[in-house]
Amino acid sequence: MLAVVKIAGQQFKVQEGQSLYVPHLQGKTGDKVEFSDVLFVDNAGAVSVGSAVKATVKAEIVSDLVQGDKVIAFKMKRRKGFRKKHGHRTHYTRIKIESIA
Repeated sequence: MLAVVKIAGQQFKVQEGQSLYVPHLQGKTGDKVEFSDVLFVDNAGAVSVGSAVKATVKAEIVSDLVQGDKVIAFKMKRRKGFRKKHGHRTHYTRIKIESIA
């Protein structure tokens, strides 16, 4: 079974048993989360799209806070002495899909 689910404004293609990193969710390790905004479901060739989808995706939080790679934003104007360096590390949550029902 395959589903496309919207999590924190981004779309993810998920299957049962899959583990993935999503934008940071509130909760602790071991908590159960449920996503009801499912956009597409493929169940052994039976495809449901849009408002015809009546499914929810249930998952468990494996790691509650994972930091991504450092991203550097560097601005510079030549011959002016202007240099500005900003950096950040995006926070993610690792979840494991338990069921698509």
